[in-house]
Amino acid sequence: MNVAIVTGSAGLIGAETVRFLSEKGFKIVGIDNDMRKEFFGAEASTDWQRKQLEETIPNYIHRSIDIRDIEKVNSLFAEFNSDIKLIVHTAAQPSHDWAASDPFKDFTVNANGTLSLLEAFRKNCPKAVFIFTSTNKVYGDTPNLLPLIEAEKRWEIDKNHKFFEFGIDESMSIDQTKHSLFGASKVAADVLVQEYGRYFDLYTGIFRGGCLTGPGHSGTQLHGFLAYLMKCAVTGTEYTIFGYKGKQVRDNIHSFDLVNMFWHFYNKPRIGEVYNAGGGRHSNCSMMEAIEICEAISGNKMNYKYTENNRSGDHIWYLSDVRKFQSHFPEWNFKYNLMDILTQIHTAIQARV
Repeated sequence: MNVAIVTGSAGLIGAETVRFLSEKGFKIVGIDNDMRKEFFGAEASTDWQRKQLEETIPNYIHRSIDIRDIEKVNSLFAEFNSDIKLIVHTAAQPSHDWAASDPFKDFTVNANGTLSLLEAFRKNCPKAVFIFTSTNKVYGDTPNLLPLIEAEKRWEIDKNHKFFEFGIDESMSIDQTKHSLFGASKVAADVLVQEYGRYFDLYTGIFRGGCLTGPGHSGTQLHGFLAYLMKCAVTGTEYTIFGYKGKQVRDNIHSFDLVNMFWHFYNKPRIGEVYNAGGGRHSNCSMMEAIEICEAISGNKMNYKYTENNRSGDHIWYLSDVRKFQSHFPEWNFKYNLMDILTQIHTAIQARV
C-alpha cells in the first residue's frame, strides 16, 4: 500500500488531507503532538480531531512526534522508506502575533522542523512528492504598498491595477519588507523546500496560502480568522478588531479545495514549484463584511470592539491569484465559496460547543 506522511495531521489542513488520501487508498502516517494547544491554550487543542481520525479512518496511524526531533523523524521515514509516495507538511507555528513571544520556538518549528523533514525525505524516499503549506505572509507587508482605496465596508485595490481582477500573483517580491517573525520563519522554510527541489532534483510544491479555513478549524484569537469569528458569534464571546477600520480584506479557501490542489500536484508533480493558494475573487471578505455574514447565519448580534492598533506586518488587502496553478492543472477549480464555508463552520461549532 502507498504511504503518505502528513504532518500537523490533527489540524485543519492536515486532517482534511488525511480524510482525502484515505479515500484514495493511501495508508496515512500522521505526525502531530498538539503543539497548537501549547501555542494558543486548551480551546485551540486539536486532540478532538486526532481522536476522531483514529476512530474513523481505518488506514490511519498516529505518531506524536516533534518535527524538530531529527532522529525520530528520520527513524519514521526509514521505517516506511520507499513505500512513502507523498509527504504533506502542514505542521507549523501559524501566528505572527505569537511568534514575537518566543522567536526561537517559532523559528525552530517552522524552519528547522521543515529542514528535518526535507532531509528525511531526501535520504529515504527521494522519488516521493513533498508538498509544503506556506503562507502569503512570505510577501511581508508589501501588499500594503499597493494603490488601495477605502470603500464603505472594505479596502479595495485601484481598478486600473494589474492585481484588481484576479489578485496578487507569484511575481510579488518577498524581499525587503516587514514579514513579522512568523513570516520570516516561513520564508526560510518556503525557500528550503524550493531549494531541495531545485538543488537535489526532487518533486516539491510550495503553496502560499491565503486564509485557510473550514469546519475542522480549532479557531482562536491569534489564529483562525473565520472559525474564531463564528465561534464568537455563536457563544457571545467578545471579538476584537485590530485596526484598518475593520475593512481589511482576506481571501478564504476551504480546506478541501486546498487539499484538492495538493492532489492534482501529486499526480503531475513539478520541481520546486511555487503557487499562491487562496479564495481570490471567488471567496473573500472584509472583517466588517464577515461580521455581517456571521450575524445572519447565527441569528446573533456580534459582540465586538475595535482597537486602532493593527497587528504588526498585517495585510490591509490580500487576494490570491490562483491562475498559475490553474494553468498547470486546468481540471482543478473551487468547490466551496464564502457562504458555504461559513455555514459549514457554524454547523461544526454548534456541534462542539
